[in-house]
Amino acid sequence: MKHLIQKKILIPVLAFTLFFTGTAFKNDFFEIAKQIEIFTTLFKELNMNYVDETNPGDLMDTAIKSMLADLDPYTNFMNEQDVEAARINNTGDYTGIGAKIKTLKDKLVIIEPYKDYPADKAGLKAGDEIIKIGNILVENHKENAGDLLKGAPGSTVEVTYKRQDKTQTTSIERAEVEIKAVPHFSMIDQKTGYIVLSRFNNKAYSETNYALRDLKAQGANRIILDLRGNPGGLLNEAIRIVNLFVPKGQLIVTTKSKVKKYNKTYYTKDEPIDTEIPLVVLIDGGSASASEIVSGSLQDLDRAVIVGSRSFGKGLVQRPKRLTYGTQLKITISRYYTPSGRCIQALDYWHRDEKGQAIRVKQENYNTFKTKNGRSVFDGGGILPDETINPQKNSAIINAIVNNDLIFNYATNYHYKHDIKDINNFKLTDADFRNFKAFLKSNHFSFETETEKALLKVMETAKKEALNDNIQTDYNTLITNLETSKTQVLNENKDHLLELLTEEIVKRYVYREGLYEYYKIHDAGMKIAAGILKSPVTYAKYLR
Repeated sequence: MKHLIQKKILIPVLAFTLFFTGTAFKNDFFEIAKQIEIFTTLFKELNMNYVDETNPGDLMDTAIKSMLADLDPYTNFMNEQDVEAARINNTGDYTGIGAKIKTLKDKLVIIEPYKDYPADKAGLKAGDEIIKIGNILVENHKENAGDLLKGAPGSTVEVTYKRQDKTQTTSIERAEVEIKAVPHFSMIDQKTGYIVLSRFNNKAYSETNYALRDLKAQGANRIILDLRGNPGGLLNEAIRIVNLFVPKGQLIVTTKSKVKKYNKTYYTKDEPIDTEIPLVVLIDGGSASASEIVSGSLQDLDRAVIVGSRSFGKGLVQRPKRLTYGTQLKITISRYYTPSGRCIQALDYWHRDEKGQAIRVKQENYNTFKTKNGRSVFDGGGILPDETINPQKNSAIINAIVNNDLIFNYATNYHYKHDIKDINNFKLTDADFRNFKAFLKSNHFSFETETEKALLKVMETAKKEALNDNIQTDYNTLITNLETSKTQVLNENKDHLLELLTEEIVKRYVYREGLYEYYKIHDAGMKIAAGILKSPVTYAKYLR
C-alpha cells in the first residue's frame, strides 16, 4: 500500500517536473504562475467587495488593454467583433450595404459609398448620417450599430438618414461586398501602365498579377506601382507580388524572433512575369509593413526606382493566436529584414522617453547596407526613396482639423453647393481657401497647443503663489500671439490643405475610381514617376 501511494504521488511529480523542464518558458513558469494567481485573487476580491457594482467584462478588458499597451501598438486583444473585422480586412469579402462607415454615439456617418454597391444604388452619399436602422434608433443601441446593416445577401434593411438637415428613408438590399486590393489599374499613356495596390489581403497577388498581365497586353512596357497609403497586410502576398518582377529562388525577407520556429527565410517560389520591365514604386508616410517589404526588397535588389516620401517604418511581424470564446491575441512575434539585411523599424517601443512615448531611431544611428548593385541604403527609419518628394508633414493643428472631420464636412457642403461637370480640370482657388478658413471659424474650431497647455499650468501655479497679477498682461499677450501663430500655420499649410480638400471633393463626384484618374493628370508623384520611366538613361542612373 505504501509503495502504491508513493507511485501515485511520484507519477504526477515526474509529469510536473517534465513540464517544467520541457517547455520554452521553463525559467519563467513559476513567475508567470505566481502573477496569474495574484491577479486571479485580486480580481475576485475586487468584484466581490468593491463598494459599487462592477462590470467584470469591462474591468478585464481594461486590464488586458493596459497590459498590452505597454508593449507595442500592434500587439492587441481581439474580441469576436475584432476577429470578424480582421477576417474582412484579410479577405476583402463581407455581406452588407457596401460603404465605409464611421460609428458615432448617436449616428452612423457614410464616409464613402462603394460604386455600384447597395448603398450607392439606394442613393446614399458621403456625409449622410444614418440615425435609424429598421425600428432601432442608433443612439439607443448599446452594441455596434454598424452590425445592424449586415445580413444575408438579398435581405433588405430600411434606414433613416439625415442629409443637409433633411430626414429621408430608403430601403437597401444587402449583397456580397468585395473590397478590392487593386481598386484601379489603367494606362497613363500608350506605354506606361499604372497599378494602385491599396491593401495586402489574400487577393492582393492575384489582382496585381491580373492587372500587370492586362496592362502588358494593352502595350505597357513600363509600370508604376502605387503603394501610397497602403498600411500593409499579409506577408506572403507581399512576397508573391515581388515575385512578379524578380526570378524564382530570390531571397525577399528574413524574420528573426526569440522563438526559433519564427526564424524564417522567404524566397520567391514561382516564375516571374517580367524581370526586365522598368518599374517605379510610389510610397509615402502611410506605406507600412507589407508595403515596405515590397518597396524595400525591390530597392535592395535594384529592381525598381522608389519615388515619394519616407515610408512609415514598421519592421515588425504579427501573428494571431486563438484564445477562448472566439477571441484572439494578435502578437508581435518577430522583426523582418529586407534582402540587404536591414530592419526599417523606426520606433523603439522597448525604450521610452519620460512621457512614456516610443523613441524614434535617430538618423545618426542608422546603419548602412548595400543593394545588389552596391548602392547605399539605411535601416531604422522606413524606406527612403531613391527620388524624394518633400513630404507634407501634418502639424498638430492640421491633424486636429482632419481628426475633427472638418475636411470631410467641408467637402460635403461643397458638393451640395457646386455642380462640377469637368472634374478632371477641377482646382480649388484662393477664394475657396478663404471660405474654408471661414468654415473653420463658423464651426467653432479651436485647438489647444502644447504651448498653451504649458502656459496655462504656469498661470495656475502663479495664482496659487499670488503672482498672477504681475504676469497677467504678459500671459494675455502670449496667448494673443499664439492665436496669430495658428492662423499663420494654416496659411503656411495652404497647399497641403487644398490637396486634402481636393481629394475629398473629387471623390464626392466620381468616387475613388475617379480620384485615381484625377491623379494621372495632376499628381506630382505620378508626373515624376512617368518622367523617370520615359528616359531609360535616367532610370538606369538611379539603379547604378
